[in-house]
Amino acid sequence: MNGSLIMTAYPSCPPLAAAGISSVSTLPHFVKDGGWITWCILIPLSILTVGLAIHYLVVVRRSAQIPATMGRALMGAARQGQLRHLLAITRENSTMLGQAAYAGLTQLRAGRSSARAAIEEVVEERATKLFRRIEYLNVIGNVSPMIGLIGTVLGMIRAFSRISGAAGGMPEPGKLAGDISIALVTTFWGMLIAIPALTAHAIFRNRIDAFAAECVKLCDELISTIAQQIVKTSPKQGAKSPAPDGGRSPEKPEPNPPDQPVETPVVR
Repeated sequence: MNGSLIMTAYPSCPPLAAAGISSVSTLPHFVKDGGWITWCILIPLSILTVGLAIHYLVVVRRSAQIPATMGRALMGAARQGQLRHLLAITRENSTMLGQAAYAGLTQLRAGRSSARAAIEEVVEERATKLFRRIEYLNVIGNVSPMIGLIGTVLGMIRAFSRISGAAGGMPEPGKLAGDISIALVTTFWGMLIAIPALTAHAIFRNRIDAFAAECVKLCDELISTIAQQIVKTSPKQGAKSPAPDGGRSPEKPEPNPPDQPVETPVVR
């Protein structure tokens, strides 16, 4: 239908096949004719990018860093004042929430400020490790366009060398256009790799930031809840928190204030 309309509008224009113009095959043009830079570097980088993205989808997810079931279990035990149970749950847990909660609970005896500092330190350490892992995507996203540009430059050098080798004449248009087209193929692969890699890196980076902030908030609520329950169950100790093993530290006599003399018995 469209071909008949074109022939009707332009009767003097010959068909594409008669003019010698053939459609470009995608596989040979974008893979086979891309040169060694496409075969040996860019295509392996594209496969590596897909593999890393799938791997980080498994690692950087909520259930692997701050599982909801564990958060509910910790808060339930904290409301009942079960410090030993909390330590048993978090001691061997490898998630961000488990390690941060364990660090805060073990420092609870030194005070809430020390517990919060321990939580923030663990969360920052875990987030830094995750940032370093996803940094590979950022490197690939920044390097692949440069590699594609190298292929483009080499292709253009090849095309201009063909022009200079024509000794003042005109080189074959088909070969010259082929050199330029192949040069642009490497740029195509570089951009095709860079855009998904940088996008995935930004998504995972935002996920890690969100998980770190949520983990600190949950652990802070956990520490506050367990500290309040401990104060309620042990009124004699006041605001002091028990030892991490659940035992009570022995009460020590309060020293005399420095501005009052120590009373001594009178010997008669």
